[in-house]
Amino acid sequence: MNAKPFPTWPDVASRLIAVAAGREPADMVIRGGIWVNVQTRECLPGHDIAIAAGRIACVVPDAAYCTGPATEIIEAEGRYMLPGLCDAHMHIESGMLTPAEFARAVIPHGTTSMFTDPHEIANVLGLEGVRMMHDEALLQAVNIFTQMPSCAPSAPGLETTGYEISPEDVAEAMTWPGIVGLGEMMNFPGVSAADPKMLAEIAATQRAGKTVGGHYASPDLGPAFAAYVAGGPADDHEGTSERDAMTRARQGMRAMMRLGSAWYDVESQITAVTEKGLDPRNFILCTDDCHSATLVNEGHMNRVVRHAIACGCDPLIALQMATINTATHFGLEREIGSLAPGRRADVILSPDLTTLPIDMVIARGRVVARNGVCLADCPHYAWPDSARNTVHLGHALGAGDFEIAAPAGANTARANVIGVVENQAPTKALKADLPVREGLVEGDGEVCQIALVERHRATGGVVNAFVSGFGYKGRMAMASTVAHDSHHMIVVGTDREQMALAANRLAGVGGGITLWREGEELALVELPIAGLMSDSPAQEVAAKATQMVEAMRACGCTLNNAYMQHSLLALVVIPELRLSDLGLVDVRSFQKIPVLEVPS
Repeated sequence: MNAKPFPTWPDVASRLIAVAAGREPADMVIRGGIWVNVQTRECLPGHDIAIAAGRIACVVPDAAYCTGPATEIIEAEGRYMLPGLCDAHMHIESGMLTPAEFARAVIPHGTTSMFTDPHEIANVLGLEGVRMMHDEALLQAVNIFTQMPSCAPSAPGLETTGYEISPEDVAEAMTWPGIVGLGEMMNFPGVSAADPKMLAEIAATQRAGKTVGGHYASPDLGPAFAAYVAGGPADDHEGTSERDAMTRARQGMRAMMRLGSAWYDVESQITAVTEKGLDPRNFILCTDDCHSATLVNEGHMNRVVRHAIACGCDPLIALQMATINTATHFGLEREIGSLAPGRRADVILSPDLTTLPIDMVIARGRVVARNGVCLADCPHYAWPDSARNTVHLGHALGAGDFEIAAPAGANTARANVIGVVENQAPTKALKADLPVREGLVEGDGEVCQIALVERHRATGGVVNAFVSGFGYKGRMAMASTVAHDSHHMIVVGTDREQMALAANRLAGVGGGITLWREGEELALVELPIAGLMSDSPAQEVAAKATQMVEAMRACGCTLNNAYMQHSLLALVVIPELRLSDLGLVDVRSFQKIPVLEVPS
């Protein structure tokens, strides 16, 4: 399945010149709007935008001179004309949608460019999975640029993935038409230690003239951070404080501030600009992870821009952080990110810059959304059976697979416990004294069980531990084949029988998320593609995801977007504790630690 390449500026330069000079009529003219110029941070009323061959020919006070009988006229009626919004760092799979359905969901919100790292599918299907995502992305009416995943596994030696990404894979991907760089380099200890494999991937990207994405999740901003920056990553979205943002910008990185479904890191970092007065050019807004319910009910990059403004950011600066700053970072400022001659004609019409309602979206010179309705065709890739049959447990699981044996003769056991932190990706390393019944350690109070079930190679492996913070009550369990980044199966529950029911259910439907209570399934989100995505419309997936959230609440969980916390419990590159198929991992030291402490 091949997408027709979008014409380059040189391809259509003679046509753009002819329209701008008035020798030929424009294909479209947006008339009588306020030009939001992110190049100069100005709002200029009384301007027209003339468009030809999907690109901007000129922005002038009066485009009547290049308007012909066949020119499509869009009346701006005094509304703001903004560049289409850019998401600088995101994972389409986190929306539980394929690229086509993700595009259909976000186009009405004004997102016309996305820089996506499909490392979720890379862990399940390898380079072939990345190629499938890349190919569907190129079919869309908006710009979906792909970053080649860098780290599968994200932490070698601490987890096992379905496939591994090699420097040779990275070098091959750099030749593909839609690849703009290397996805987030999560193995930050490897970069700081000059690991040859990590440096080879970075080198292949830099030699191709493309951007290296960063991911430095440690609070240590001393020599380890200095070494990481020296390795080549050009941006970082893992900052959570003003100090983090300022340090990254001062070292020549772009500080990416994210507002996803569960990550609220803009407010704590944007003060670097709003209060400390740092140059905003090196600050960028992104989402990282947004699930389908957020996209349908709250928005996408328009939501992030509104939030930045509510945090005290000047609206024009916030818009720069979601347009021209992103384009410049990826070397695409001559293609996207502003309303200027030669750029792709990606335009938003909005009556207000603060609340940012999206009345109309134009992408590549075509109206793709009006009043919240997507009008664009969003073609689907023909996903093969190999992408739809990825959950292999080896055998049906029972309650016994989730038992944690106590030390001989013990009445209580001290456990290392993963502590969930609301609205943040990091966890806490906690300890708890737990009761022992019939030789098995049991959860107690806030502490319940967590299990990592191997699902790529049908080994039947189950690794058990404890987690705190969800607030679950009663006999319940929740399972998900979305388990960043290795994407085995994460099961969290208060009852081992319910945990087995949940795990077996996902094996039966080919992946997804399910929640069980007292032997009854309360919610199910089917994700048949790689166990990560659905090719159903976003509204349908969002409705099921919303039911899932409601079911979690019914079981006692009141955390904001707690599913995102659930899905990250196996992410062994973000401190402090995580669970992998190889055991409990202390990410502060990148060492495996025992679930139960043995008395000395």
